[in-house]
Amino acid sequence: MSSSSDYQIRPATLRDAKAIADIHATASQAAFKDLLASDQLSAIAADKRQAYWRDAIEYSEPQILVAVRDGAVVGFVGFDRSRDAGTPPTTGEIWAIYLTPAHWGKGAGLALWDAAREGLIEEGCSQVTLWVPLSDERALRFVELAGFKRQMNSIKTVPIGSARIEEIRLKRALV
Repeated sequence: MSSSSDYQIRPATLRDAKAIADIHATASQAAFKDLLASDQLSAIAADKRQAYWRDAIEYSEPQILVAVRDGAVVGFVGFDRSRDAGTPPTTGEIWAIYLTPAHWGKGAGLALWDAAREGLIEEGCSQVTLWVPLSDERALRFVELAGFKRQMNSIKTVPIGSARIEEIRLKRALV
């Protein structure tokens, strides 16, 4: 386990699935509030995500760690091998990293990133990638400060509800 001065980082348990789904929905709504219409934002619902995160925790695909402060789960990270076609088996991926908006900029994201990096190194990964919406300046700033570099030839468009969002892959060495 890793910890920051204010956050405990631990493996997720099945009991954490609801909190993870709530954080995923709340953080997504906050991040996309200027990009999506209100009906599209309301379609980002925790109840639709809870089963996914329960299965992910149960089968460790991806591996999930949570950040806990004062007994409450306030963020999570999911990581594993890269899902991108053609990547070597030594390339890991941050599948998701989300925090409740009240904990943005307070060290929980860094604590989660550090723990995921350690986990990926233990799995034998030497590189790591992640996908970030081009319009999410906060997330881009965070991962670039963590040493990730944009792969400009990787931009893709993904659907979020009925909207389409451009994402870019970023990459960095783990060691």
